[in-house]
Amino acid sequence: MTTTTTEPKSRVEARDARYLAIDGITKRYGSAVVLDRLDASIGRGEFVSLLGPSGCGKTTLLRVIAGLLSPDKGSVVVGGVDITRVPAHKRNIGVVFQSYALFPHLNVAENVAFGLEAQGTAKDEIGERVRQALSLVRMDAFANRRISELSGGQQQRIAVARALVVRPTLLLLDEPFSALDRNLRETMQIELRDLLRQQNITSIFVTHDQDEALVMSDRIAVMNAGRVEHFGTPTEIYRHPQTPFVLEFVGQSTKLAGRVSRADADGVVVETSAGLVRAPGALPVGTQVIVGVRPELVDVDRTSPEGSNTLSLELADAVYLGSKTMLYFAAPDRGDRILAEVPRLTQMPSRGTRFDVSWPVSETVVFPWQ
Repeated sequence: MTTTTTEPKSRVEARDARYLAIDGITKRYGSAVVLDRLDASIGRGEFVSLLGPSGCGKTTLLRVIAGLLSPDKGSVVVGGVDITRVPAHKRNIGVVFQSYALFPHLNVAENVAFGLEAQGTAKDEIGERVRQALSLVRMDAFANRRISELSGGQQQRIAVARALVVRPTLLLLDEPFSALDRNLRETMQIELRDLLRQQNITSIFVTHDQDEALVMSDRIAVMNAGRVEHFGTPTEIYRHPQTPFVLEFVGQSTKLAGRVSRADADGVVVETSAGLVRAPGALPVGTQVIVGVRPELVDVDRTSPEGSNTLSLELADAVYLGSKTMLYFAAPDRGDRILAEVPRLTQMPSRGTRFDVSWPVSETVVFPWQ
């Protein structure tokens, strides 16, 4: 699996790039393969999201790293130490669960102190470290509150403080924002991302929300059927997806099926039901392919500059989304999808209106398809 990145050296290359090394992890439940010889390397201090649909194996992988599940094959190494067979309570890995798993019979400070007490930390040290952890999440004034007196966002902060107070080698987060409303979730995403970067804590975040992964991550591992399809920076994942699944799962896109009709040093020409489309790449003539482009890169009824693909298309629908409008065009082939994202329109166009739709050849992606 490729783990190269174009991020600045100060954020990636200066780290130990294999602080967490996941090698050949396989996990089965009966005849079902949940993780299939999965490899990944994560740098010290890096924030990585595991992104994928339900059932792709992302939570199972998190539980294997935490020691809550044993893999059938493969190894997990942290800081050069193989922890594959080390019990969960001896791994010093912090976990923030989807439900937060806070103890309702304990107050805030007692919840945060729980892990330190389990480790046998001295009482005077426990008090100081709990105060520090609550200060990090800006909950100092809530130390004596009962858990039932806290909002969802406040409980999320306490769950993070409890995980950080033990000074973990890794922090694992299993969809911790799923119970929060949208505005609070977006606020917490930024706060948590900034906190973990300040503390230089290596973190793995499980989510099925593509926007959440794009906002928070240094890199994203897009998972499907127990394997990683693409591991890269948010920019790489979104602008240069490596597989049709990644193109489809992360963001919206135009998707046209076709056949390579011509190939030369500049790329390929694909014959689609909507017209000819040029794309960078090297594929043999006759190859069945999928071509795609992100909707915000598509221009409508503008003069097409040199190096653009242009199609004449009929509008099927227009959807007003406040700051932008999504235009959906009639696709001659049932499996195709053609869309453009344009700035907010003062007047919505009528269905059946014909537009010249264009986008840069350089932004077109192409994949073999069978």
